[in-house]
Order: sequence, then C-alpha cells, then structure tokens
Amino acid sequence: MSISAAHEPATVVEPPLNDVLLLPLIQAALLEDLGRRGDVTSQATIPADKQATLTLTVRDDGVVCGLDLARLAFAQVDPDIEFKAHTQDGAAVSKGEVLATISGNARNLLTAERTALNFMTHLSGIATATRKVVDLVADYPAQITCTRKTIPGLRTVQKYAVRCGGGRNHRLGLDDAILIKDNHIAIAGNIAKALQQAQQLAGHLIPIEIEVDTLEQLQQAIEAGAELVLLDNMAPETLRKAVALCKNHPSGRIKTEASGGITPDSVVAVAQTGVDFIAMGYLTHSTTALDIGMDFTA
Repeated sequence: MSISAAHEPATVVEPPLNDVLLLPLIQAALLEDLGRRGDVTSQATIPADKQATLTLTVRDDGVVCGLDLARLAFAQVDPDIEFKAHTQDGAAVSKGEVLATISGNARNLLTAERTALNFMTHLSGIATATRKVVDLVADYPAQITCTRKTIPGLRTVQKYAVRCGGGRNHRLGLDDAILIKDNHIAIAGNIAKALQQAQQLAGHLIPIEIEVDTLEQLQQAIEAGAELVLLDNMAPETLRKAVALCKNHPSGRIKTEASGGITPDSVVAVAQTGVDFIAMGYLTHSTTALDIGMDFTA
C-alpha cells in the first residue's frame, strides 16, 4: 500500500502547533535522556569545540510530521544550532529525501538527535498510515477520524499527525464532546434517559453522539432524538441497514460513524456502506514508525 497523490494533494496544509504546546514534551524527553550527567558518550569521544552538520533523511516513502519538535529538541540543547527544514509537515516525501539540515556544536547535535528522531519517526508513521487509509476510501463519502486511544501525554501531537495525514480528529478529550457509550446507557437506565440527560447538559455548543450495537438500539436512539450515532462493531451488511435507517428517517438525515477494530484491510468494506465517518484507533495505537535517520555530512 503506497502513498498516492491521486485523490489528495502532495501536502496537507495543517496549521502548526504552537511551540508553547510542544516545549513541555521536548523538555520531558530530554530530561529523561540526559539523566544526571548528560551525554557522557559525546563528552568522551568528541572535542568540545568540534562543529558538524547532520542531515535528517527519510529512508522510506511517507508523510512527514514533527519537524517543529525536532527543531525544538536541538534548540533546547543548544540555541546556537541552526535547523533548516527543506519540507513541511504534511508533505509526501520519498525515500532518500533530505528533510532538514542541522549544523552546530557536534556534541550538542548528537545529544538532541534521539529525542528529535523519536518524535519524528513516530508522528510521521501516524501521518503516513493516515494518508494511506484516506487514499483507500477516497472514492467514498466517509471521512477518516482518530480516537482517544493515544499514548498518555502525546494526544495533542498524535492527533496533529492524523490531521497532517489528511484525517480528522474525533473529540480531543472528555470535555469537548459528549459520547454516550454502552456503560453510560447501562448505568443511566436506557438510551432515551441517557440521551435526554445529555441534551439537558450540553446546551447548543457541545455535540452529542450515542453508541449503538444493534439495529434495535439504533431505532431507539433515533426515536429519542439522536443526531449522530456511533455504529459499533457492526458487520458491513448491518452497517448498510443502519445507514439507510438514518438517511431515510422522517426526522431528517442523521450522521453515522462506524467504529470497532477497523484496519486498512477492512476500511474499504466499511466505507462502501455509506457511513459519514470511520473512527480508527489503529491510527494512533498500531501504526509503524517511519524510518528516518540522521547522517553526518561534514
């Protein structure tokens, strides 16, 4: 499954995250790496005044993400290091392409190298996987979304990587949308009660989505006034029936989102059912890092 430009532009232009959001991640990673004595290997093997240039090079085709995190990793170690990016987050890149050139004190370059690469390989892997999935369903109306199944502390940048790959974000946290799941329904008593209580709290600015597992539950949700339903773990044939119920209901078109263990192998069959959104935890918890390396040039 290769990166395709048939349906998507070569670069997804996503507003970069502010450095204020990124710095705590970089500082925590560097503190973990530096420990109590710093980079003893570089101190032991490289003269203190040695200057060097490294290139950040991608070793496989993909979509780049995390350049600002890499830049900040070097800047936190040594503000005199020069970081020159040759591309931008969201760009499709080819094996062997130089993403950035970094010059400065050799010891400090090597001290920041792993932190920069850890963020870039991980986030570029998410962006690459997202772009592949978006390409797979480009002929269908469904939009790809991620979930809250993220690494603790990294949700903001992981969801940013999904956007760089052409996907969309589901809710960012528990506070920006109401998602009524099976346990909420069970404890509240039934679908109608859970939805009514959510509507009373939400006001007009908080969206409400309710999860259903069967067509019977879907009918109950529709009758209770649902406007967005999460169709969880439904087979494609059941999904088609669910989508038809929502599209044709006299109350108006109800938006549908499919979820439940969806992977690149199953996503096309899900998209063919006509759902509006496809939620994929896979994008943030099961993707492979993009191979990116640092090479000494001078």
